[in-house]
Amino acid sequence: MIRLRHFGPAMTAPTMAEAIRAALGAGVGLLACNLILWLAAPAASGLFLLIAPFGATAFLIFVVPNSPLAQPWSVVAGNTLAALAALVTLALAQDPLVAAPAAIALAILGMAAARAFHPPAGAVALATVISAQSPAFSGWTFALSPVLAGSAALVATGILWNRATGRVYPFRQPPPPSSHGTADPAPDRRLGLAPADLAHLLDRLRMSPNIGVEDLARVLSAAGTEAAAHHLGHLSAADIMSRDLVTAAPTDSLQSLAAAFRTHRFKTLPLSDHGHYAGLIDQSALLGLTDPATTAADLAAPVATLPPDATAADLMDLLADGRQQAVPILDGPRLAGLVTRSDLIALLSARLRDS
Repeated sequence: MIRLRHFGPAMTAPTMAEAIRAALGAGVGLLACNLILWLAAPAASGLFLLIAPFGATAFLIFVVPNSPLAQPWSVVAGNTLAALAALVTLALAQDPLVAAPAAIALAILGMAAARAFHPPAGAVALATVISAQSPAFSGWTFALSPVLAGSAALVATGILWNRATGRVYPFRQPPPPSSHGTADPAPDRRLGLAPADLAHLLDRLRMSPNIGVEDLARVLSAAGTEAAAHHLGHLSAADIMSRDLVTAAPTDSLQSLAAAFRTHRFKTLPLSDHGHYAGLIDQSALLGLTDPATTAADLAAPVATLPPDATAADLMDLLADGRQQAVPILDGPRLAGLVTRSDLIALLSARLRDS
């Protein structure tokens, strides 16, 4: 049964910062598009070079850049195919009452064949039919400029703007199986569905135009991490971390570091410079080194750190992907503790046994 609430807003409200980011991006994108079209045809400087569907294309690229409908292939191929579909239709039927709906139908079929669905392309087909009624219509070159050139300009501007403002565009693709050069998936993906399975699931639910495979995998992975973190209750990094730390000084020699790793059987060793955190050394960094002048400071690598009030989910996010063995916990510049992957596994295992 359809209820009144079904007609209300169906999405969460965006932050004002995100709305401003998207609005400015769309404006910059359309301005760049108009400039490029003018440079391509300076003789048309007195004409309005943008076509109305570009407004909808800009909305997708700058407001929802992670949508499959907003990706470069969908934008450029979808809009261009729609224009060509309209031009073919006009060659067969001059009457716009017939050509307009036929052009849109043919455009949808073309986009489906090319896997390039882009909703504004339907408007491109209609705009082409309408523009063809003008004596100044450019004919078949209309598909090249403004449609192809303008679509490419919006995509190029979208790539630059989104990446400069912290958004990923084009959207994420499934990563290679492993960062270790093996066929195994990354550790945080081994219990989930393979990309092909996710793609099949999206197709079965008819949701493939709404979300990409990799973004869906990230959502499922994040949900799994949160579910696992719930087993740890409301524990923070301060509750989990080791406090009585064995540290190295930046000036410690290679021989001293090797002795510390042998004695304590650690995989990582944090550096402390008079109580201030100065980096983390992985035991693998010592392999093959013989130069006695090498110091701990030469081997320290920058890794992600967290404050004492970070959640268990924050720790799991950093330790699950295999990029680092331990997370230094910093209270300002001071090294307050260390959480290793082994610490977290042992704690999670104990909580699961008790539940």
